[in-house]
Amino acid sequence: MVLLVPRQIRMTGMTGSVPYYGGRLTPAQAHAAAQPRRYPPPPPPPAPPRRDPVAALDELLVQGVITRAEYDELRARVGS
Repeated sequence: MVLLVPRQIRMTGMTGSVPYYGGRLTPAQAHAAAQPRRYPPPPPPPAPPRRDPVAALDELLVQGVITRAEYDELRARVGS
């Protein structure tokens, strides 16, 4: 593909990423156009609310996930 550009808008030093706007760029404008935009990262999602550890242990015991001995040991660590 051949792209024909009129002589009036052909300028030396113009890069493909800088749009032609009809005038010359100042050094500050050329520097800004050459730098990619850096957006700050999005904020982290809010943390889910923490459950009461004793209630969670009770639920694990009822579901049979932990034994009574494990429940007693973990309950002693929680302290409540």
